[in-house]
Amino acid sequence: MRLNPSKCAFGVASGKFLGFMITHRGIEANPEKIKALRDMLHPKNIKEVQRLNGRIATLSRFLARSGDKYLPFFKVLRGARSSGFQWTDKCQEAFE
Repeated sequence: MRLNPSKCAFGVASGKFLGFMITHRGIEANPEKIKALRDMLHPKNIKEVQRLNGRIATLSRFLARSGDKYLPFFKVLRGARSSGFQWTDKCQEAFE
């Protein structure tokens, strides 16, 4: 195996790797991804709910009980096939 010195970083306190922050404490969520999730407006169509679910899935390993908290978003997608897009009060509560 050969290492390219221009692509390597040795002796750093923290850094980004594959979209995550690697620090002395271990693997942490990337603050930029958290900010993107917080700055989102509530979804207005199916595509935006899919985008929200993708962002939540990316950060789910860092969120306690994320499956229970964000279940309404997945139900919106499941129900969209038969009855169309319906953003409910439960969805809004989970979003906030």
